[in-house]
Amino acid sequence: MNSSFVKFAFTLSLIMYSLLSPAQDAKPPMDYKVQEVATGLEFPWSLVFLNQDRILVAERSGNLRLITLGETSAPLTGLPDDVFVRGQGGLQDLLLHPDYSKNGWIYLSYAGGNEEGNRLKIVRFRLTENTLSDVQEIYQVSPAKSTPVHYGARMAFMSDGTLLITSGDGFDYRESAQKMDSELGKILRIKDDGSLPANNPYIGETEKNIAKSIFSSGHRNPQGLIYDPVRELIYSHEHGPEGGDEINVIYPGNNYGWPVITNGRDYSGASITPFKKYPGMQQPFVDWTPSIAPSGMAVYYGKMFPEMEGDLLVSTLKSREIVRVQMKGLEVVAQHSLFNKMDFRFRDVRVHPDGSIYLLTDSENGAILRISR
Repeated sequence: MNSSFVKFAFTLSLIMYSLLSPAQDAKPPMDYKVQEVATGLEFPWSLVFLNQDRILVAERSGNLRLITLGETSAPLTGLPDDVFVRGQGGLQDLLLHPDYSKNGWIYLSYAGGNEEGNRLKIVRFRLTENTLSDVQEIYQVSPAKSTPVHYGARMAFMSDGTLLITSGDGFDYRESAQKMDSELGKILRIKDDGSLPANNPYIGETEKNIAKSIFSSGHRNPQGLIYDPVRELIYSHEHGPEGGDEINVIYPGNNYGWPVITNGRDYSGASITPFKKYPGMQQPFVDWTPSIAPSGMAVYYGKMFPEMEGDLLVSTLKSREIVRVQMKGLEVVAQHSLFNKMDFRFRDVRVHPDGSIYLLTDSENGAILRISR
């Protein structure tokens, strides 16, 4: 990041913190600095880096804002008129097209509709000053539901240019995660214009009631999704009920079990299922029981913290930390709690092109924090 950004960024603290808690990592502690990039954001949900100094952030409460050199804009105009802000619904994930520098496309997931019927929708748009232009709705999850929760809503582009979308089970519709005529509780795969790729796993099925957008099934509320370009793997994490939060490695056509298998229990304490394993259903890559409430996720490739190269970074709500899932090749070798002394609910984690780490705090007076050396 250039010096102009650092000059204008507000300093949250000049105190040097221990990056790894000594109780959870025996290595000598490393130092980091925290800067406030923006404050006063209403439940910020995601961000994208438009360039080195310009950030677009989505507030779940229904606003998009630009942050340039520490200055936060007024809400942008031109959003769809059916944004449903209720419960966990509102504006959610942001993603740049792989050829953004050439075509200018930005993707937004959001809850659209009303109390009686709402669903996850995907639009793409371009920015013209502080206005959304060329807004195109490219996809909507089917069927609609009447609950304002469990949207999933994360997006990731794969190396072939196709777009993955996580879709939650809607909470009251958890059996839909196993129903192949429903897009609830699934990871979906589409082209960048919303059409379906010819090689989706169920395209060749003759049964008409299979949704051809489905890439994987058996998900509860997947709110972390990344395509790792080095390992060429898809990682997703999802909320379990009371326990059973998990990371999965996603392969086309696989069934990840919800609600037939889980390591969690219902919030009442009742058993959801007698099974923790079942034929044809995948075991989690990482399980968190008790729950940590994972939110966003990133894979670290950068120069600023080389000791974390290839590790997964998971933001959390309940445990108020960033979990560093330390990787060695394709295996998890350790987990470490980062930034837990800040005591924030973290909604998302992103890696800037310069290798610094950006965190979104989840509150009605939310902030964007930059972690650097």
